[in-house]
Amino acid sequence: MRYSTKLIGTTRLAGAALVLTMAAACGSPTSMANAPASGTETAPPSGSASPSVPSPGKPQFNPPQGAARVPDNRVDGAALPKTFPKEVYSDSGGKVLVVRAEEGGCGHALGAAVEQTAQRVVVDLSETKAQTGQMCTMDLRHPVISVPLGAPLGERTVVLKQSPPR
Repeated sequence: MRYSTKLIGTTRLAGAALVLTMAAACGSPTSMANAPASGTETAPPSGSASPSVPSPGKPQFNPPQGAARVPDNRVDGAALPKTFPKEVYSDSGGKVLVVRAEEGGCGHALGAAVEQTAQRVVVDLSETKAQTGQMCTMDLRHPVISVPLGAPLGERTVVLKQSPPR
């Protein structure tokens, strides 16, 4: 069987056009140089009016700049699954806890201080339920979420627990 050189040339031209179109759609290397890596967020520019603490309902993937890690001996994560992160930070003079949570698919991490005594703060971690009939990815993310406290954390222990999705 003989192939027409005109057909082969047209196929090569169409293939080259497809490759160039895809390369243009992806952006040039220089335009991507300042883009954040997948799964991360960049810090707000200096002088920005937005606070360093993530807003409730607005998870981010890095703890706020200036937040102090709560020592592991003051974090009780025994009620969480073994693979669940047990990372807690204190910010805003200890009045806000920034907790590493877990979410996946269409769910979003939630956290609330459900008990605050002189000895401990209990943080309930949960996730929103996915909408029924909605397709969701099967990814797992570990954002940090903010949990406001009634008084500064001080030397209190942080107890982490997990509730079913809401």
